[in-house]
Amino acid sequence: MTPHAFGKEIKAALAPHADAQRSLAMRAYMRNQFEFIGVPTPLRRQAVSPVFKRLPVDNAEHLLACANVLWSMPQREYQYVATDLLARKSQALGIADIAHLLAIAQRNAWWDSIDPLVGVVGDVLKAARAQTPQAQAVMDAALEHEFLWVRRIAMLHQLGWREQTDEARLFGYARSLASESDFFIRKAIGWALRDYARHAPEAVSGFLSASRDLISPLTLREASKHLPPIR
Repeated sequence: MTPHAFGKEIKAALAPHADAQRSLAMRAYMRNQFEFIGVPTPLRRQAVSPVFKRLPVDNAEHLLACANVLWSMPQREYQYVATDLLARKSQALGIADIAHLLAIAQRNAWWDSIDPLVGVVGDVLKAARAQTPQAQAVMDAALEHEFLWVRRIAMLHQLGWREQTDEARLFGYARSLASESDFFIRKAIGWALRDYARHAPEAVSGFLSASRDLISPLTLREASKHLPPIR
């Protein structure tokens, strides 16, 4: 199935479920930044699942081309389908594909497209570390990227890694981004720390205590939600 044919099949799968009234509500929720066809997430995923099953999983170039076709479509649901596709078939991707994922991330970017890509990047890098211990170095460069959403991906890419988290990298990234004033960056720092605190609460508490002069109140509040009061 060519990427163009794949895009046509996805469009055909979603078309019967389009809802004009729901699309208006979805657009309003996203601050009128994007067009929608009005298909909610559970129904969207159910509708496209048969199409996904017919797509080969072992060709990164083809997979990324299909994602790009979807990303070029005007309605937001197609970008959501693209991130679902990449997540479902992330085993086909490797370190060399991270640059392409970050390029996709910079198109029509907002939290709703970025956060699913965080999971894809994280899955690829977590798997790659078994053969390439320095796989996460690509995130060191991403942390310095001019585009804030790429920096957010770098900050969040270890979500859910628990005992496999590179703690030094996590805390180092948090310190590097702490001076930024953007809400989504500050929130990301807090989210990443809160996630790791489920595995290493004492380490995160110690970091927060030592870094109170660096991190924003928002970050501190997010990071310490499930921790004892930070002194």
